[in-house]
Amino acid sequence: MRFDTLLGNDRLKQNLAQSLTKNHISHFYLISGPRGSGKKTLAKLMAQAILCQGHSKPCGRCDACRKLLSGNHPDYITVEDPEHKNVAVKIVRQFREDVFIRPNESDYKIYLFPQDLGVEGQNALLKILEEPPKYGVFFLLTDNPEKILPTVRSRCTELKMQALPEETLQSFLAARFPDASPEAVAAAAVRSGGFLGQALELLESGGAVPPQTEDLIRALTEKDPLLLTQTLTPMEKWKRDALSEILQSWLALTEEALSLRSGVQALSPLSRTLGQSRTAAELYDISRSLKKALEYTGANVSPAAVCGWLTWALR
Repeated sequence: MRFDTLLGNDRLKQNLAQSLTKNHISHFYLISGPRGSGKKTLAKLMAQAILCQGHSKPCGRCDACRKLLSGNHPDYITVEDPEHKNVAVKIVRQFREDVFIRPNESDYKIYLFPQDLGVEGQNALLKILEEPPKYGVFFLLTDNPEKILPTVRSRCTELKMQALPEETLQSFLAARFPDASPEAVAAAAVRSGGFLGQALELLESGGAVPPQTEDLIRALTEKDPLLLTQTLTPMEKWKRDALSEILQSWLALTEEALSLRSGVQALSPLSRTLGQSRTAAELYDISRSLKKALEYTGANVSPAAVCGWLTWALR
């Protein structure tokens, strides 16, 4: 069995490999773990192994594997509702009707539920799980198994994603981001809680920053009120959404700098610079001012007024 594209989770992969080799396939798998823990990756690998026509499953080379990897396998169906937080019950009912149409090309027909289901949606799903067709396999992904009704959960095989060992995660990140500093890699590994997807997001978003952000950090680091004024005054003409977005990023940098003062590694060089130049009390005051500016922005206070107040508050 080839599950090597999923980092870590060695015991889980070993158990699954043994079960799937013996063709012991559950009708319903509940895969749980935080965002970025590899739930979708595991579900896709398992689906590939179940549908694979090769000998070393998943082989990655047969027609079934190639179709699944390209998103074109007719017997691998994703059930989601991009317009809502939870999948609407009518969509679950539509899928429920589709379940009784036999597979097109394989012995199994696999359904992936990557999005939360509400109580009604889970109850609609339960009607299928109680008496599933012999070819039906269902993957339900969740960040918290407690969201799942006991009646639904009792019918599933639970698979829990584990955090990656620090050495494994840092080694992968260093190879993926050769230009990132060792400090940034280590900080991403710590702040992600050991989950690859979150670590990748942190490093991918840690690149270029707006010039206003660099100027703000320099003004705060050097305690330069003139530079602070020169940074914020042109922003008085910004749209409210753009102002809110950059204020959020400033707050995140400040909170990261505050964490640095508590011994937690900082991902951004700007946060490290700020954290090394200001006391914890000063950083707390800065973050409180930024939160207040965000509140004003969300309350439809004009950008000009918000920037003017922030210039005064951060001096």
